Amino acid sequence: MFQRILVALDNSETSQHVFEEALSIAKVTHARLMLLHVLSDLEIGYPNVKNRDEHLDKWEEYSKKGLELLQTRQNIATYTGVNTGFTQIPGSAPSTICKLAKSWKADLIVVGHQKMSPLKELVRGSVSNYVMHYAPCSVLTIQSKHQSTVLNRSAQPSLLISPSS
Repeated sequence: MFQRILVALDNSETSQHVFEEALSIAKVTHARLMLLHVLSDLEIGYPNVKNRDEHLDKWEEYSKKGLELLQTRQNIATYTGVNTGFTQIPGSAPSTICKLAKSWKADLIVVGHQKMSPLKELVRGSVSNYVMHYAPCSVLTIQSKHQSTVLNRSAQPSLLISPSS
């Protein structure tokens, strides 16, 4: 079934659930996991002339926390017997996820989906929506627990199978 699962992680609450779902699938299918954290200016703000040094410090801390997150998740997965690697890449999360999925030859991407207001989604865009439309493989989206509570239903993953190009 699945042999290579790309898992997009960040520091959100949904990210833990994304990891758990991906790990469960990997255990059952004996798939390899590739954990990905994308370093994005959207997370810490854009630099300007006045805050350049402060921004560099924030960026360094952000990068360090991302690597710690990836290392921790890799240790958990490896302990449970799942072959796992990780990478941290600066860039735009949606396109970086799709590019890595293609180059790594992933056959499943697991990504979180967080409820945003229509205006915020219009301005920022939805990572999961972009990935579902442009991924070179199947995509599993994991709803945020907050969204599930608001909608009064349990968090259920949704699977979008896209034809291979």
